[in-house]
Amino acid sequence: MNYKLKVTIPVVVCGGAVLAYYLIRRFTLPPLDSVDGKAAAMVDAATIEKLEAGFSKLQASDSKSLLKKYLTKEVFDALKNKKTSFGSTLLDCIQSGVENLDSGVGIYAPDAEAYTVFADLFDPIIEDYHNGFKKTDKHPAKNWGDVETLGNLDPAGEFVVSTRVRCGRSMEGYPFNPCLTEAQYKEMEEKVSTTLSGLEAELKGTFYPLTGMSKETQQQLIDDHFLFKEGDRFLQAANACRFWPSGRGIYHNENKTFLV
Repeated sequence: MNYKLKVTIPVVVCGGAVLAYYLIRRFTLPPLDSVDGKAAAMVDAATIEKLEAGFSKLQASDSKSLLKKYLTKEVFDALKNKKTSFGSTLLDCIQSGVENLDSGVGIYAPDAEAYTVFADLFDPIIEDYHNGFKKTDKHPAKNWGDVETLGNLDPAGEFVVSTRVRCGRSMEGYPFNPCLTEAQYKEMEEKVSTTLSGLEAELKGTFYPLTGMSKETQQQLIDDHFLFKEGDRFLQAANACRFWPSGRGIYHNENKTFLV
């Protein structure tokens, strides 16, 4: 049996990748509260007003989200005036959970620094979600066995329909989707597409920007599970879909077994 290996790597990772990104980078990021590790300027009054209203709405609800569980008044007051060096505030982190009270988690990281600046909120949520996995814990050493002798797991073709290996990465020097500008989306698209154009052999392919793509082509890519479907209200409320489809695109090789 010939396995088809499909690698899907999103060009930009949404704030919804909070948990996976945390496990990859949480122990390597410097403990920044803002620029040069110093307290950022005070959050503007309009943002504070929205935060206060959102906090009151969340507390008055019967939401079962981890956001409500851990965003106590004490934590809220300690974090509401903080900002990252990208300008992200507590509002950027919690606005989806406040808008969607049926959220299970309810929080998105607007940039990498948010994990340390707003650690009083992120740390307990992530620990709870991962059933007690603390930020001081380490992932067990990997053991894949002898990958050179990995045999066919389904030689008769009775069980394995398809196999997918998927990973996500964020680009250093940029915030995550909730705080990206349209110019940054386009800049990242240019960097990624230029890099991908240098791939050769079986990885050689074509980059297709979503801007200008026909609805038929876009729907086919969605049906093939190659393209993300629009309409996720949780991501929309987190501002992760702004400027759509500017700066978005998809790359695949000729056999459509390698996708970005």
